[in-house]
Amino acid sequence: MTITKHHIFRSLRIVATLILAIIAALALWHLYNYYTYAPQTRDGKVRADVVSLASDVSGRIDSVAVTDNQIVAKGDILFTVDKARLRNALQSANASVATARATLASAEQEARRYNALEGVVSGQDRDLRRAAAQEARAQLSSAIASRDLAKINLERAEVRSPVNGIVTNFQLRPGAYATAGQPVMALVDRDSFYVAGYFEETKLSQIRPGTRATITLMGEDQPLKGHVVGLSAGIQDSERSASSNSTLAGVNPTFSWVRLAQRVPVRIEIDSIPKGIALVAGRTATVTIDDEQAGKERAQ
Repeated sequence: MTITKHHIFRSLRIVATLILAIIAALALWHLYNYYTYAPQTRDGKVRADVVSLASDVSGRIDSVAVTDNQIVAKGDILFTVDKARLRNALQSANASVATARATLASAEQEARRYNALEGVVSGQDRDLRRAAAQEARAQLSSAIASRDLAKINLERAEVRSPVNGIVTNFQLRPGAYATAGQPVMALVDRDSFYVAGYFEETKLSQIRPGTRATITLMGEDQPLKGHVVGLSAGIQDSERSASSNSTLAGVNPTFSWVRLAQRVPVRIEIDSIPKGIALVAGRTATVTIDDEQAGKERAQ
């Protein structure tokens, strides 16, 4: 049997096709394992603590010292509430303290005089004067407490930043009315940025606190470095609901053919931020756990 060039080329094509098919199968298997079991997720978000600020006292906004997206330091004045009524309240409290002091002095003097007249006045009268002096002391203490509260309210009319933050979604203007305890503005804490990576539960065995992580923000080429702080202790079960007629939990039956892995939040602390990258709460991120370190931890 003569082997012709046609047979050789045909055999080479078959071998090349088999090699390419094997390479493709291995690549698909590698990709399947990577996306199924490797500690990596594209479902990550940049998070930060948001401080909702409210005035401790009610009143008209007298002045606003910041603008939207402004960076502020801890202790900076953000806005002030009109102090006219608060100063008036402090003056009234000072007058009440002075009146209470005078009343106490008179009551104590009366009590001493009656106490010196033992045998001349009845014991009941002496007891009444002592009780009046004690009541005057209590009234003075109450007046001092009211004066101190008036001082605090006057000081709290200047609302200061409790953190190093960034003013966001700011619409407050002078003349608006602030109600005590009702938020009027928000600050993003600049020192609290972190990344929340939502990893499938099949990958949690490779994630440990302290494990290094690489974070890539969408639209950025330079990666951020971080490390795992911890895993969420619980997530909401959307298939579980409480029954109104029973103390037991009611669980809806599931009839899905393909069981999808649940996603669990993993907190990633940011260690280094390349120059020029802006951290914005809500940005999308891809988080990859250090495979080498994770492998060493699994081996241990």
